[in-house]
Amino acid sequence: MQLKFKLVLTAALSLVAIGAIAVVMLPKHASSVTMARPPDVDVANVEQKDVALYSEWIGTLEGFVNADVRAQVTGYLLRQDYQEGALVRRGELLFEIDPRPFQATLDQAEGQLAQARAQLANAQAVQRRTQLDVDRYIPLAREQAASQQDLDNAVQNNLAAKANVATAEAQIQTAQAAVEMAKLNLGFTRLTAPIAGIAGEAQLQIGALVSTSSDPVTTVSTTDPIKVYFTVSESEYLDFNRRFPTQRERVEQFKKMPLALILADGSTYQHPGNIYFAERAVNQGTGSIRIAGLFPNPGNILRPGGYGKVRAATRVRKGALLVPQRAVAELQGTYQVALVDGEDRVSIQTIEVGEQVGSQWIIEKGLQAGQRVIADGAQKVRPGIRVNPRLFAVETAEAKGR
Repeated sequence: MQLKFKLVLTAALSLVAIGAIAVVMLPKHASSVTMARPPDVDVANVEQKDVALYSEWIGTLEGFVNADVRAQVTGYLLRQDYQEGALVRRGELLFEIDPRPFQATLDQAEGQLAQARAQLANAQAVQRRTQLDVDRYIPLAREQAASQQDLDNAVQNNLAAKANVATAEAQIQTAQAAVEMAKLNLGFTRLTAPIAGIAGEAQLQIGALVSTSSDPVTTVSTTDPIKVYFTVSESEYLDFNRRFPTQRERVEQFKKMPLALILADGSTYQHPGNIYFAERAVNQGTGSIRIAGLFPNPGNILRPGGYGKVRAATRVRKGALLVPQRAVAELQGTYQVALVDGEDRVSIQTIEVGEQVGSQWIIEKGLQAGQRVIADGAQKVRPGIRVNPRLFAVETAEAKGR
């Protein structure tokens, strides 16, 4: 009985030990199964299509017309009649210069004009009298009722009277010119807007003495449309004109390549622009040429003096090979991608990259259309292993980037 009991006890302990070993070994087995599962990666096909290549330049905003308001007479600023930064109409009063000295000059000129007119009337009266003397002495001299000397004296007096009339008329013209100049100077005491637009900050304050040599008191700019100046290299300019040699071809191309304006906050301005003109000469110091673009500006949101980036599609690349930028890895100046073959195995391929187009990269050498590259998850793989490929979603990737 004791032997039988010992055998039963030994068997029971053995079963317990086997169960404990099985319990301990189970997680390790499950873990090894998990490790053997191929890693998930996102893949994108190498795409081939025609793409527009864009160029960007730093731009400076300027008013379409910028008119300086300057004093044309010397005097003291008496009043400011506009709100700085507000829209003004053409001819609207902006500043007033003390008009009293100019009004006095006008009054004096008008008085001199009246005096000249009175002198003319007196000279004309004298000339009419001397003319009557000449008319009376001519028949008398013919009948020898008056001497030739009397007739000659009458003729000379009449000529002198006519000269006095001409002098008085010239004095009237001089006096009239003085009156007109005085009126003009009096009008210059009212500094008005030469154009309709936005009036800038007042550069001189009330009470300041201004003259023709003074700085502008303010500037008025038209801003709808607004100009954006940017510079392109001479080589870019020559390349464009080489591809479009005639004026008609260039005009047509301008219509096909609207300008986009990227503002200082990184947003793209909602209204596209177009090229307005190219500068007359190339800047010898920088080897670049200045271009002006014209953008609609309803509401005058854009203001002169601002900065932005001007962007335009300058060329079209035919049959370009494209892959997502995040699929390309750079290592010590060498660019590589991780390829997934037909058996879902990974290999590393060295490539040559070209220009960036949006979120994609143009591949110059090393890939073919239709190949699959790993766009997300390349850090989890190594050459030769099998992976579980999933389609790369551009929208999801961009959302993660944001």
